[in-house]
Amino acid sequence: MFYTVGIDVGSSAIKTVLFSFDQNGGSEKLLAKDLSKIRKRDTKEVIRTSFENVLHEGKLQEKDITYIGTTGEGEMVDFRRGHFYSMTTHARGGVFLHPHLNAVIDMGALHSKVVMINDESKVLDYRMTSQCASGSGQFLENISRYLGIAMEDIGRLSKEADSPEVVSNICAVLSETDVINMVSRGISASNILKGIHLSMGRRMVRLLRALKGRGLVMITGGLANDTGLLAAMQELANKDDMQVEFIAHPDSIFAGAIGAGLWSGFRHLKLQSSDAIKGSHANTPHK
Repeated sequence: MFYTVGIDVGSSAIKTVLFSFDQNGGSEKLLAKDLSKIRKRDTKEVIRTSFENVLHEGKLQEKDITYIGTTGEGEMVDFRRGHFYSMTTHARGGVFLHPHLNAVIDMGALHSKVVMINDESKVLDYRMTSQCASGSGQFLENISRYLGIAMEDIGRLSKEADSPEVVSNICAVLSETDVINMVSRGISASNILKGIHLSMGRRMVRLLRALKGRGLVMITGGLANDTGLLAAMQELANKDDMQVEFIAHPDSIFAGAIGAGLWSGFRHLKLQSSDAIKGSHANTPHK
């Protein structure tokens, strides 16, 4: 048996998971997971704390870990052994959480991307949002703070909307100005949030349509647990007669870290096999 750790370094949180594998790399098991918010703390300290948290939960020491793989801003992890692109980690993590996905939508704090995949989690195509933050988790967090609403309550309130006020601007600064104007006009928080969800969801649905996406689509990343956003995206897709079903998993937020942990197991076996071949060649006598 061997162990790997996957660390997803985001702009607002660190997600870390611990996996065990049998000696052949099969029977992978998710042993521990940790999500640590960065807030105003030193990112490297948060990374180390999150790493130690999963070791403690798994009753292991750092020396017991065979491979540590990262994704996201992985260069912040000084003790990593390898790094994996976020598209491949979210794809692999998504398939681990739910087989037979056709796509994953990674909705993070700063950027979002639609990734088309097959049953083996191979990336077939992708599209990303622009650099503007109005379609991101950070924007939604700023709005929730302004409205005085906890992030975990956003989804429920959004689904209670009866007349959503859609945010039309694609610029985060202008969108926040729109929200301030809505509040001054007496628009309810539910209708404001549903409007924001529709605006954000419309971009994702548009990207998915451009990729001819259909079937099961899993939301991953920081906004995966926002049920209001999920409902808004489904509503928009249904209106466009798209044959799409948006789903999430309780561990969707860990998809990137899960993928990094799983790919770490795969890479470890590859390196082990390569070393074995080199060793056999080195021991072969020359004629």
